[in-house]
Amino acid sequence: MSFKRISISDAEQLLRQPSTQLADIRDEQSYQLGHIKGASHLDNHNLQQFIEDADPDAPLIIYCYHGNSSQSAAQFFVEKDFTEVYSMDGGFEEWRQHYPHQSGEQ
Repeated sequence: MSFKRISISDAEQLLRQPSTQLADIRDEQSYQLGHIKGASHLDNHNLQQFIEDADPDAPLIIYCYHGNSSQSAAQFFVEKDFTEVYSMDGGFEEWRQHYPHQSGEQ
């Protein structure tokens, strides 16, 4: 089993489902400056806790800056038995261009 790549617009649609989980794997400062509403910031310090708390059968969308690093992160979650994992093509930078109203600080 492997992850799927998802477009910005398809990700936005999937995020309308309450069960969809969203993970931001950019650095902490970038996350603080702006992220997609509802995203959890993941790093080496909280990754294990996220895995323990998350629903492995609910959709999980992972994003980074441009959609490259999120692919290896998505594969990592597949290997941790998450069943519906997506890497968001274009990352936060593309999301911010299409959905600026959903890209602010929390």
